[in-house]
Amino acid sequence: MMATAEVALQLYDGAGPQFWGSNIGYRKSGSSFPCRSFERCRKKRVLKSMKSLKCLSSSCRGIRIHQFPCINGVSHRYAATDKFGLSHCKCQSADNVGGLTAESGNGTWFVDNAKDFNSTNGNVRNFLELGAVKELKHDKELHHSNGNPPSDKTIQDGMNKGKSSFIENEAWELLQESVAYYCGSPVGTIAAKDPTSSSVLNYDQVFIRDFIPSGIAFLLKGEYDIVRNFILHTLQLQSWEKTMDCHSPGQGLMPASFKVRTVPLDVDDTATEEVLDPDFGEAAIGRVAPVDSGLWWIILLRAYGKCSGDLSVQERIDVQTGIKMILRLCLADGFDMFPTLLVTDGSCMIDRRMGIHGHPLEIQALFYSALLCAREMLAPEDGSADLLRALNNRLIALSFHIREYYWIDMKKLNEIYRYKTEEYSYDAVNKFNIYPDQISPWLVGWMPNKGGYLIGNLQPAHMDFRFFSLGNLWSIVSNLATTDQSHAILDLIEAKWADLVADMPFKICYPALDGQEWQIITGCDPKNTPWSYHNGGSWPTLLWQLTVACIKMNRPEIAAKAVEVAEKRLSRDKWPEYYDTKRGRFIGKQSRLFQTWSIAGYLVAKLLLANPGAAKILITEEDSELINALSCAISSSPRRRRGPKPSQKTYIV
Repeated sequence: MMATAEVALQLYDGAGPQFWGSNIGYRKSGSSFPCRSFERCRKKRVLKSMKSLKCLSSSCRGIRIHQFPCINGVSHRYAATDKFGLSHCKCQSADNVGGLTAESGNGTWFVDNAKDFNSTNGNVRNFLELGAVKELKHDKELHHSNGNPPSDKTIQDGMNKGKSSFIENEAWELLQESVAYYCGSPVGTIAAKDPTSSSVLNYDQVFIRDFIPSGIAFLLKGEYDIVRNFILHTLQLQSWEKTMDCHSPGQGLMPASFKVRTVPLDVDDTATEEVLDPDFGEAAIGRVAPVDSGLWWIILLRAYGKCSGDLSVQERIDVQTGIKMILRLCLADGFDMFPTLLVTDGSCMIDRRMGIHGHPLEIQALFYSALLCAREMLAPEDGSADLLRALNNRLIALSFHIREYYWIDMKKLNEIYRYKTEEYSYDAVNKFNIYPDQISPWLVGWMPNKGGYLIGNLQPAHMDFRFFSLGNLWSIVSNLATTDQSHAILDLIEAKWADLVADMPFKICYPALDGQEWQIITGCDPKNTPWSYHNGGSWPTLLWQLTVACIKMNRPEIAAKAVEVAEKRLSRDKWPEYYDTKRGRFIGKQSRLFQTWSIAGYLVAKLLLANPGAAKILITEEDSELINALSCAISSSPRRRRGPKPSQKTYIV
């Protein structure tokens, strides 16, 4: 404990690494011991001018109170602003920096690296360069001692290894700097910290979907506290009042993002307190609710439990209630005849108008994954029986629907080409009345003989044949695609490497909309011009999903090759949000630099390639019960059964 306190105090003095961003604590002059006073973030009534959640460290669900060091014997409660423009209370104790101790894996990593940083005066770049030089020098001496000079390949491999190590360490430093603090505790990472941009917009907020790769990176590194804090604080925001134009969405909706703000107290203008200000889509461009936020939250919750071994979080009553609220919102009955989720345009990673309204593959893959994760975490109790029954039924129907109707390869394409239309029958082959003329000329020439993929969307008389990367990759990870389909998707990626990877991985979708099609579908969106942003842009953050999918199918060499391509430019280009042009050669025209999920996506890919077994925290598998149920459904031809529907009990959350 004392060793950790000494390292923490070195951090305060600037001697140690900038762990968790900038200096976040005070040191009492002449003393290394924290005082016994506690700082409690007071929970006040909701500010009339702002719907924001206030922290109550002493009673927030599961958020522990920290001891705070005093200054000259006085415990301070004023919030301070760090160099990133994010406010955080200076309430970390010297013996609990970010919840680290010398006995934990986190503390060991922290202490060891602090010593390394101290030996180079805290200069990260000098530290990395010194390490690379020492390694090359050692290899050179080793070869000369054997009487053989080092080969050009050995020297080049050493240089590449040193360069890769430098990029990784730079990425970790940038990721730590992006951390947002709430009352002294890390609660997430901001979207980007671009010093070249004069317009912040909402890039200084913590986005749920953007934090997922950051959270996974911290979990794989053994930094569990930030993920736990994120899970519990966003859970509190779930029940926050959310209204737009007198209408309130479902109670289970998770926010798209939140911002840590420092505001004056109601009763004392000289004192301040920190609040979390969530955005459920009321302020977002287009005013679209984030359907994927709740699904990613469930996936991260399961990953936290599997990686940390701390199942107490998912077993909490409030967390169980949060899971059920999300499921209730997603499983609610509606007018739709399909088991897929019906959503509006812009409700996921592609958050602008791109013609994905309806049943986009990305949402279905995340939906399926979240259902499997929730099924695994829900406590077995009488109140959950009906909910679990509805969940299992949806899993079976959804997996059959996607595997059967979304899949396309050369054989399926030829079947669609020969479809008959206007079939009025319960046994129709062309169930969705797809017109063969919808098959675009680009697809005929692009589809390889070996390989296939899941189409982007399916609606009556409409198939979106575009290849959407996240939906296909997460269909592999979640087991929504069959084993053969999963291998075929990776076969297609290899066959179309020049189109999907080229000079920077990974295309968010292929091909891009252009001409009149771009004008009609995007509304002439100047940000989504052909081969830019969501319209065929290249997004480095997708590296981590690609890596998990490749590891699951025991083909990690594909991901390793993509990471090698990305390493050539990411650091040099200052970690852009996305790249433009068909081959991804230009930094995006409106791309933010030092984009956090570009940094985190690269780190997760490197960590998983180094330790493939860790990917199991994200991979979901169907159990025997679900497989048997699906097999029975397929063998009995799951067509619509006619007759009166038996009464069923409704489930109450």
